[in-house]
Amino acid sequence: MVKFILKRLGMMLIAMFMIILFTFIIMHAVPGGPFTNTKGVPEEVIAAMEEKFGLDQPYYVQFFSYLGGILHGDFGPSYKYTGQTVNEFIASGAPVSARLGGVTVIFVLIAAIPMGILAALKNGKWQDMMLMALATIGVTIPSFVIASLLIYAFSYKLNWLPTYGLDNWQSYILPVIAMGGYSISYLARLMRSSLLEVMGQDYIRTARAKGLTEFAVVTRHALRNALIPVITVLGPTIAGLLTGSFVVEKIFAIPGLGYYFVNSVSQRDYTTIMGVTIFYAAFLMAMVLLVDVFYCMIDPRIKFES
Repeated sequence: MVKFILKRLGMMLIAMFMIILFTFIIMHAVPGGPFTNTKGVPEEVIAAMEEKFGLDQPYYVQFFSYLGGILHGDFGPSYKYTGQTVNEFIASGAPVSARLGGVTVIFVLIAAIPMGILAALKNGKWQDMMLMALATIGVTIPSFVIASLLIYAFSYKLNWLPTYGLDNWQSYILPVIAMGGYSISYLARLMRSSLLEVMGQDYIRTARAKGLTEFAVVTRHALRNALIPVITVLGPTIAGLLTGSFVVEKIFAIPGLGYYFVNSVSQRDYTTIMGVTIFYAAFLMAMVLLVDVFYCMIDPRIKFES
C-alpha cells in the first residue's frame, strides 16, 4: 500500500507540473495582458506596472519565478486587487465553497443512491421510468439554466427564497439544488445500472436459493459490489462540489472560489486564474487518490499492486 501511494504521489507531482506549465502557456498566449484594458492610464504607467510585477521579463524567467513561489506556498499578488494576494482569495473563498459543497455532497448522496437502488429494484415499472426520466432531465439541463429557473420561480415569482449569499439556511436551498442536479442524475443512473448488473450475477441467485430475503440479498451481497463504480466517480464529483461551481457561485453572488475565478477570467488576472486552477487540480488529484485507496479497501479482490 505504501509503495502504491508513493508511486501515485510521484505521478501527481508530474501531472501538477504539466498543469502549471500548460496553464501558464495558455494565460500568456491570450492577446493583451492584465493591464491592457485599463482605461485612462498612460502607457508609461502600464509599463511601470508590468515591470513591477515582472511581466516585462522573458516568459521562461516569469515561469520559473512563479514556480519558485509555488514551491514556497506563494501564489503571488493579484494584478487587479491592489494589496491582496491569491493566497488570501483562496483562504477566504475555499471555506465558503467547502461549506456549500459539503451541504451539496450530503444532498447528492441522500438523493442519488436511494434513487438508483429504487429504480433498479423496480426495473421496468413506472417508478423506474419516472426516476430515470427525472435523471435524464437533470443530466441534460446545465446548472446555470437550473439556477436561473429556480431564481425565477422561487425568488421572483413566489418570493420564498433569497437569491444571493449564504446568510441563513434558506439561502443554501437554491444553489445546492442547482449544483447537485447533474451529480444526482448521473450517480442515480450509474447506481441503477451497476446494481442491475450485480443482481444478475450467479452468487446473487445462489443467495436467493439459500432462502435469504430480498432485503438481505440486496444489502449484504449486491449493494457493496454495486457501489464500487459509484465510489470511483464520487472522488472527482466531491472535489468539484467542494471547490465550488464557478457559474452557480457567480449567479448567486456567493464569494467562493468559483466567484473569484470567474471575475479573474474576465479581468485577465493571471495569478488568480492560475492559483485557483492549481488549487482545484491538487484537490481533485488528492480526492482521486483517496477514492482509489478506499475502494481497494471495500473490495478485497482489488489489489493495490494491480
